[in-house]
Amino acid sequence: MPNDIISANAEHLNQWFDERFAIRMEGWRKNQTPMLALLVSRGTLDGAYPPFIIAATAKALGWDVTMFCTFYGLGLLKKRLNLKISALGNPAMPMKMPFGPTWLREIEWNMPNLVMAAVPGFENLATKLMRETLRQKGVAPIEELRAMCLEMEVNLMACQMTVDLFGWKKEDFIPEISEWAGAATFLGVARDADVCLFM
Repeated sequence: MPNDIISANAEHLNQWFDERFAIRMEGWRKNQTPMLALLVSRGTLDGAYPPFIIAATAKALGWDVTMFCTFYGLGLLKKRLNLKISALGNPAMPMKMPFGPTWLREIEWNMPNLVMAAVPGFENLATKLMRETLRQKGVAPIEELRAMCLEMEVNLMACQMTVDLFGWKKEDFIPEISEWAGAATFLGVARDADVCLFM
């Protein structure tokens, strides 16, 4: 058989294989459940909303979701939540008042760090104002969002190193934590995830 015929047959066979392989891979991708891995390191009131909202949304879309909570983010898995907000050092957080006349509600209050640091109780005031704003806008409290994630079976991993570092007890945490693990375990999850986010 001449070389040009062998070459044409090989080219035709390669093209056929590439087309079949692409069709098979597309079918496999459509049938694969997407995976989301969240690394959660913040334990403030404003820092708690993004991971729980994204986790619940991904689960509602049929994704597998794992939240690895470490450092201050581990506080989101405690039985008793006492989340606060700190405006200090957060220049992206001008607040609007959740009460008063319309003209007062429209002002964005850009407070200098010096005022926030010097006024006693400013953190408690900022937390109260944020909670009231969330309530008025119909945003679910963190406790409800967390309960929703638990009901939807979001996989919750707690950082064992953080527990040891901060001297916390496992009894302080919700029983639904699926695994007490370290960075190596989370890296295995992150490696296999379609989307990995740091929050």
